[in-house]
Amino acid sequence: MTRPLRLVAVSGGLQRPSKSAALAEHLLDLISDNIPCEQRLIELGNLAPHFAGAVWRSQLPDAVERALAAVEQADVLVVSTPVYRGAYTGLFKHFFDFIHQDALIDKPILLAANGGSERHALVIDHQLRPLFSFFQARTLPVGVYATDKDFVDHRLQDEALIARARLAVQRALPLMEMARQAKPSLVNEVVMA
Repeated sequence: MTRPLRLVAVSGGLQRPSKSAALAEHLLDLISDNIPCEQRLIELGNLAPHFAGAVWRSQLPDAVERALAAVEQADVLVVSTPVYRGAYTGLFKHFFDFIHQDALIDKPILLAANGGSERHALVIDHQLRPLFSFFQARTLPVGVYATDKDFVDHRLQDEALIARARLAVQRALPLMEMARQAKPSLVNEVVMA
C-alpha cells in the first residue's frame, strides 16, 4: 500500500485572515482532491514573533523547529507569499534561511504569490524560482499568481485564476505521485539526523 503524500504549504502572509494563506489552502485542497495526503499549513504570521530575531537555528523555539522539520520532511511543498516591493517578504526568506541547504533537493514545489496588481506577477519567475533553485528543488512548471481583485472575503472567486490553479495542480500531479511513492532520500535521512 502506498503511503499518503506528505504535503506542506508555507504561507508568507503576516496577517490573519491572509490572502496568501487562502491561496495556499485552495491549492492544498486541489491536491488532496487528487492524491491521498497528510497536509499541513504553516502560517509565518503566527510564527514570526518566534523566529524574526533569531540568527541561528539553535536559537529557535520548538514550534519553529517543528515547522522547519515539516518542510524538510515533506514530499511536496506549496509556497505562497504576498509581494512587497517586487519580492517575497523578508520573513518568508528568513524562514527559508533556516532550512538545511540539502533538504529540498528534487522536492516538487508549487509556487504561488499574491499582490495588489498584475505588475508583480513576475515575482514567481524572478524571485521564487531562483530561491528554490538554490535548494536544487523541482519548481513545478505552472505558478499561480493572484491579485486582490481575485478574492472575495479571502476566498478565490476569479474563474480564470481558479482554472489556472487547477492547471498548475494537474500538471504537477505526475511529479507529486512519484514523490509519494519514492523512498525517503538519503538527504532527508541526513537532515533528520
